[in-house]
Order: sequence, then C-alpha cells, then structure tokens
Amino acid sequence: MTASSSLRTDFVRFAIDQGVLRFGSFTTKSGRISPYFFNAGLFHHGGSLGQLAGFYANTLLGSGVAFDMLFGPAYKGIPLASATAVALAGMGRDTAFAFNRKEAKDHGEGGTLVGAPLAGKVVIIDDVITAGTSVRESVDIIRAAGAEPAAVLIALDRMERAGQNGELSPLSAVQEVEQRYGMPVISIASLTDILALAASDTAGAVAPHQQAILDYRARYGVTGASAGTGL
Repeated sequence: MTASSSLRTDFVRFAIDQGVLRFGSFTTKSGRISPYFFNAGLFHHGGSLGQLAGFYANTLLGSGVAFDMLFGPAYKGIPLASATAVALAGMGRDTAFAFNRKEAKDHGEGGTLVGAPLAGKVVIIDDVITAGTSVRESVDIIRAAGAEPAAVLIALDRMERAGQNGELSPLSAVQEVEQRYGMPVISIASLTDILALAASDTAGAVAPHQQAILDYRARYGVTGASAGTGL
C-alpha cells in the first residue's frame, strides 16, 4: 500500500530537499552498489521531523487500516512513532504509542517496553524494511503482550528483491513481511515514485540519475503485479 499520488510526490521532493534522499553511488548493507540512498536519520531538526510525521500520519489515516496504537522499534522507530502520534493528535486522532529498549532496564519500572501498554491493533512504524529483523522482533513483542500487529508503516519502499547476489528472492523485503505475517506494509512512497518524478521533472535532481536507477531496478527490483498494491 502507498499513499495518494500527490502526497507521494510531495514526500519524494521533501526528502530530496532535506538531503535525506541522495543520488550517486552508495554501498548498501547487502553489499549492492545503489544509485540512490535514503537515510531517515537525517531528518534531525524539529521542523523536518514534524513535516515527516505529518506524512506518516496522513498516509496511515488514508490507508484505511484500523489501528489502536503505534509501536516504534528501537532505535529509529522511537522518534518516528512518537512524532507520528503527535501529528495524529493534531489531526484529531489522539493515539497511544510505545517503544522498546534494546536492553532491559534493571531499575525503576524495569523491562524493555516504554509508553502505553500494548493493546488492540498495533501499527509498527519504521523508516525502511531491509532484512525485516526489526519487524520480526516487533511482532514478537506485540504478540507476547496479547496485542495484534495490524500493519507496518514505512517511509520508502525500495521495491528491491531480498537476499544476496546469486540467491535473490522473487519477493521484495516488503512482500516477504506481508506474506510472513499476513499484514499490510504501508509506504509513504516507493521507487516507482522516485522514477515518476525523474520522468516528469527533467530539470530536477533525479533526472540525471534516471538511467542508473532503471538499470538497478532491472537487476534487483520487483515490478508489475508482483510489486504489491497501491491505494
């Protein structure tokens, strides 16, 4: 699932303007040489984080997914879930949130969970999905508390096949999460939206890198019906 067309385009432009979405040559965690790189950690000012939270909140509300609260996996998910809860409250949807610690606290209230008790339908909020490790850990935490993982909400779907070179899955990391846990992954934007902007804005920052991105997608991407569904 992705957000509306205008919101997706606005988000891609916003990420470029903030220097969060960059183009060139980058080595990913999997060892691939990617012509673009998205680092949500660079939304590190109050204003940009507030705008980002607005994109998350509008995308979630527009998805039609029923939810009761938010969960932010440590570490990047913590500010994302917190800020999104603030944005939702500003839109009239006051929503509880929680997050986890990497290590259990051995004093005070103790434990690994902080925030509201996990209950009802819980949306996991993160920046991207690569190996799906944080999703798996989050699902285990939510289910152990007796709550229900309802969806995952991310900023960008790279629409990229999971696995290492020579052992590529036919599914993307996002699709594997959807299949494994039987819940939707909602993204604000995707690789398709980056390429659409490159094609429509020939004088923009993306256009000079369009062919490199297309070549990268041809090698690693999932396309067509297998790429997932939109709203």
